[in-house]
Amino acid sequence: MKSTISALLLGTAVALTSIGFASAQDKTVKIGALSDQSGLYADLGGPGSTLAAQMAIEDSGLKAKGWTIDLISGDHQNKPDIGTTIARQWFDVDKVDVIVDVPNSGVALAVNNVVKEKNGVYINSGAATSDLTNAQCTPNTVHWTYDTYMLAHSTGQALVKAGGDTWFFLTADYAFGAALERDTTAVITANGGKVVGSVKHPLNTADFSSFLLQAQASKAKIIGLANAGGDTTNSIKQAAEFGIVKGGQKLAALLLFLTDVKAIGLETAQGLNFTETFYWDMNDKTRAFSKRFSERMKNGAMPTMVQAGVYAGLIHYFKALEALGGNPHDGAKVVAKMKEIPTDDPLFGKGAVQPNGRVIHDAYLFEVKKPSESKGPWDFYKLVGTVPGDQAFTPLDKSTCPLLKK
Repeated sequence: MKSTISALLLGTAVALTSIGFASAQDKTVKIGALSDQSGLYADLGGPGSTLAAQMAIEDSGLKAKGWTIDLISGDHQNKPDIGTTIARQWFDVDKVDVIVDVPNSGVALAVNNVVKEKNGVYINSGAATSDLTNAQCTPNTVHWTYDTYMLAHSTGQALVKAGGDTWFFLTADYAFGAALERDTTAVITANGGKVVGSVKHPLNTADFSSFLLQAQASKAKIIGLANAGGDTTNSIKQAAEFGIVKGGQKLAALLLFLTDVKAIGLETAQGLNFTETFYWDMNDKTRAFSKRFSERMKNGAMPTMVQAGVYAGLIHYFKALEALGGNPHDGAKVVAKMKEIPTDDPLFGKGAVQPNGRVIHDAYLFEVKKPSESKGPWDFYKLVGTVPGDQAFTPLDKSTCPLLKK
């Protein structure tokens, strides 16, 4: 009897060991690129983010090592309910392991909760809200590229120190706009400036006239644009029509992308100061990647920092899977490994993933070139200064991420 029980226990142990070994050796991955594929953020993310994910798969070299990696894409249409529906479908039915991109902070915060519930991985590149690594942080999310804290402490602080001590905000009426206005206001007041007013505008609005008239009437030295994508380009173009800059006020594009400058044109955009963490023409490595990217884009566009972040985030994710010896299909475990390994990729260089999920890398203060200074169709920026990663993002001792309390 004892020998029978021992045999059964031994058989069970062997079976469990086999299951654990099989799990560790699982070399299948499914990626979901969730973006705005057709709306105001489609140019800065959208199809370009899906391409960046595909390039990361190819450049990882994992397929040559026997891995099976599948990529699907979805359009959240800038609606949190659609975003969460797609995310649940992906985890429950399509067996997606990792979701990338997700521009639109409202959608991102909603998807963030689904990813935690399903124990997947979320590598955010598109959404800006710093809440993802503060009050809303989870063990499953990594925040790459940029956030509202960084934008406020780079662009906002530089403008206040340059004499722009009174501000009026044009703010997109959803989570991103609120977070960006909040974080920038904190920087303005901390540096002796004052916010004299603000107005919220609907997402993806076509007419900014009433909002710009309020900003103009405020006499604020700086009109802070706490919006993004098509909203930013429309507000800048219409501000030019109203002669706001010629009248002595300065526009602060708190979040500006390469594709925005293309849409606005150098004649109107020249002189704008803003912060990004990636520019295609920074060095030989960024130029080499961007050339390959541009050749595969239908419109020949160079990559935005959001698309670059999708690529870099997945490259680091793949390194974590290799270090684990396979895909455990356990999101929190994979993200923990991503936090252990220093980041190092051709687009953002060396950095680290903090315990709260925030990726630390340098940020750059740029100015839009004059038309006479541009040497090509995507030659838009000149570098004004560099903000080291440990100064650009929220210090850990100021982060409100619950994970840090453990």
